[in-house]
Amino acid sequence: QVQLVESGGGLVQAGDSLRLACTASGRTFSTYPMAWFRQAPGKEREFVAAISLNGIITYYVDSVKGRFTISRDNAEKTVYLQMNSLKPEDTAVYYCAVGPFGGRRASEYTYWGQGTQVTVSS
Repeated sequence: QVQLVESGGGLVQAGDSLRLACTASGRTFSTYPMAWFRQAPGKEREFVAAISLNGIITYYVDSVKGRFTISRDNAEKTVYLQMNSLKPEDTAVYYCAVGPFGGRRASEYTYWGQGTQVTVSS
């Protein structure tokens, strides 16, 4: 069983930055590929970024490439999402998840956090 807790969301203006964090329970965090998803009102949950066990390999959805950076600290059992140059269309609830590395469908992921709201005003 894995428990995930996200933090760091908030209300910001377009162009601002936020850093989300997701802390996991359990002793085997370093064996979990991790990912961030987001879900805007009325839309399906969307893949945002994924990171490999050792943090070397990362994937991003095209809409956030060059603006968002996923990273992880296995000693702290935490995965981060640094979000720069935020846009109103980035507004969503952001979730971290544990699942197969490279998976881009929410149905592939087993464990989810409760989500953290990110709102970007224009």
